[in-house]
Amino acid sequence: MTTAAAAADRPNRMMAASGAIVLYAVLIGYIDNYVRVIAEGTGLWQFQAMRSGLVAMVVLGALALPFAPRLRVVAPRAVLARAVVQSAAMFTYFGSLGFLSVAQAAAGLFTAPIFVMLIGRFAYGHAIGPVRVLAALAGFAGVVMVLSPDPADLQPAMLLPVAGGALYALANIATREWCARESAAVLTVSYMLVMGVLAAAVLAVLWLLAPEAPPGAAGFLIRGPNWPEAPVLFWTAVQAIGSLIAVGLMVRAYQLAEASRVAVLEYVVLPFSALWAWAIWGEVIGPVAVLGMGLIVAAGVAMAWRGRPA
Repeated sequence: MTTAAAAADRPNRMMAASGAIVLYAVLIGYIDNYVRVIAEGTGLWQFQAMRSGLVAMVVLGALALPFAPRLRVVAPRAVLARAVVQSAAMFTYFGSLGFLSVAQAAAGLFTAPIFVMLIGRFAYGHAIGPVRVLAALAGFAGVVMVLSPDPADLQPAMLLPVAGGALYALANIATREWCARESAAVLTVSYMLVMGVLAAAVLAVLWLLAPEAPPGAAGFLIRGPNWPEAPVLFWTAVQAIGSLIAVGLMVRAYQLAEASRVAVLEYVVLPFSALWAWAIWGEVIGPVAVLGMGLIVAAGVAMAWRGRPA
């Protein structure tokens, strides 16, 4: 039996997967709101190198011994490929946080269910049905409304998270279809390690080229290595620990149920991100963006309902 067939034969434990995703959304919505503090004092690549390659791996190293039996890799190539794809998706997402709010970046990332359905349909033969297709398109319309309430202000750069959504969809499919026999610990460790290595490589290139980065968040994408101040170091550490827990919850959710069903549950990140932005920064989103969020959530519910087991 192939890995894909084995994944298809396992039952979908939607209640457990839903609980894991909600906890993931609450945590991610909070910690990602502080990326703006990090963007003011360092660059994307140094942030990711410190977050993934240093702080997070030190924590994982401290926990690795008691969980060593769960760190055995079954399919190294599949694990590495998934880690690279998910790292690319997260680089795109975090990079967009330099000029978008968390809710906007998350809205772009949440085109992932559309790509999950397309990949699942054409690569693995998963049935999707016309209602779920229409719901996905409605959700995409909601994404556009959140990204730019005024269509005239919609810039090409605002669609950057959509590219991340396509990569994120592939990583989510890979979690169940390629890495069904891997433990959540293996997938979490591999993702954090690969992301740190890739970020360090880009940081080394920036150090050699030494481009002149604009001050503040405007230089987030091209800023080379520097020595960040205490607030940046603190929130990087919070990001490392928080994302480690959140990614583990997300990975577990995708192992508990089919990717096309779990992916729509991640829409709950949107209201939690907006709620945290209001609580922390006093940001209030406009009525068009609220309507867009409602459309996204309604589309997600419709997709999940139509995709439930008979």
